[in-house]
Amino acid sequence: MKARPIRCLISAGPTREFFDPVRYVSNPSSGKMGYALAAAAVEQGWDVHLVSGPVMLAPPPGARVEWVITGSEMFAAVDRAFDDCDILIMTAALIDFRPKEIAPKKVKKEALHMVIEMEPVVDVLGTVARRKKHQLVVGFAAETDNVEAYAERKLRSKNADYIVANRIGAAVGGFESDENSILLLGRDGTRESRGPVAKTKLGVWLVERFAAELDQRSVSA
Repeated sequence: MKARPIRCLISAGPTREFFDPVRYVSNPSSGKMGYALAAAAVEQGWDVHLVSGPVMLAPPPGARVEWVITGSEMFAAVDRAFDDCDILIMTAALIDFRPKEIAPKKVKKEALHMVIEMEPVVDVLGTVARRKKHQLVVGFAAETDNVEAYAERKLRSKNADYIVANRIGAAVGGFESDENSILLLGRDGTRESRGPVAKTKLGVWLVERFAAELDQRSVSA
């Protein structure tokens, strides 16, 4: 009997958190790394569910795309699909905070408060990974400094199996660039670096790396 394809859940792109219907806080994430991973996963023969924030990219042919905007929407989509997936790859760059109050209509400039109270957005990766059973959980960490130290901390605190870390900033790329340099850290002690190289090639390398891990798990089960 033919084995079912690996069910892959990928998040990509930025999220937006609104002050009013026309103003929001976000980040420069292009979604390119997540979309490269989704395309590579489709090529691997996986069943790919891509949860995407607002990006200017064509969906990878063969992937099922679910569009979201806010962190709450991203969480709801990932939370719904997590229990049935075999691997979660969280590349999305969620905004970690949002305005405590959202104005129902556009706030005029002269009435806009310069100090706006914020509150945390749900921790998507940490929340869903707490209930992982068979899933392989991969997170991403984009940092401006102390990249490895912060990635190691995230690996443990989020209950992830792997963290893919990269440095971001005007001088080093990351967001919006077609290339990236990454450091792959694993709970098993894995420490592998790649790049700078095209995100499409990184996507293929990572998917092949995770495919080998999933194959090993299925043999051991």
